[in-house]
Amino acid sequence: MLDEENYAVVTTLGSPQAESQAGLHFKIPFIQNVRMVSKGIKGMSIGYNQDTGEAVDSESVMITKDFNFVDTDFYLEYMVNDPVKYLYASSDPVATLKMLAQSYIRDTVGIYNVDDVITTGKAMIQSEIKEKLTNRMIEEDIGLSVTNITIQDAFPPTDEVMNAFKNVENAKQGKETAINNANKDRNEKIPQAEAECDQIIKNAEAEKEARINEAQGQVSRFEQMYAEYSKYPLITKQRMFYETMEDLLPTMKVYIVDENGTQKMLPLDSFTATQAAADSDSTDTTTGKEAQ
Repeated sequence: MLDEENYAVVTTLGSPQAESQAGLHFKIPFIQNVRMVSKGIKGMSIGYNQDTGEAVDSESVMITKDFNFVDTDFYLEYMVNDPVKYLYASSDPVATLKMLAQSYIRDTVGIYNVDDVITTGKAMIQSEIKEKLTNRMIEEDIGLSVTNITIQDAFPPTDEVMNAFKNVENAKQGKETAINNANKDRNEKIPQAEAECDQIIKNAEAEKEARINEAQGQVSRFEQMYAEYSKYPLITKQRMFYETMEDLLPTMKVYIVDENGTQKMLPLDSFTATQAAADSDSTDTTTGKEAQ
């Protein structure tokens, strides 16, 4: 009787054949021999004793690329993919798998720095070992396939080195936190700066339009004045002179220089006030005479 969790390898006069269909099967006595092989995933520990949890230094202690020692524990998961080859292609396929796994583990760990093995490079190391070991098991063709391999633990062989690597990891986390905070600050300030930039551009455009309109107005006034000047040049010239003097004279100051070179400043507003008073007196006198 064969269940879903096992293969049956039926050997007939030395010729093996696998049976995987669950159910009732018949065997010829004395001629056929049956051996059961599990289909389930099995595991093995590398670097420590799975039953007691004690470290196995001969398997776990390795040297890294930067010539540091690291104590690394692995757990390998595998399954039988060909029960006939599993039973007859090798005298001990599980031992062969473990030997190859140890070899590829040491080779792969040896191309990484110790901080990668302990901290950030675990996933990449596991992936490389699995790929190498899978390809090698296909070449060996002993009926086993690798399903997964994981680093259970990795640490320096001394407490001082372990503490140093913990400090390194904390520093890396602090670095990531600082980068995230800086990115957050940047994401907040960039939109604000862009808004201010847009406002400055809008103000500049408005100022440009205002100045253009003002210049066009001045040009229009000048063209109108020029047209009038072309018609009556003398009159226009005198009018422009008088208008200019009206603007300039109130702000001008008169200096009188005598023979000795002494300068006297006489503001024009005093002359203006005197002239206004004289005009007022003349008007009053005239009014009085008319009244008489």
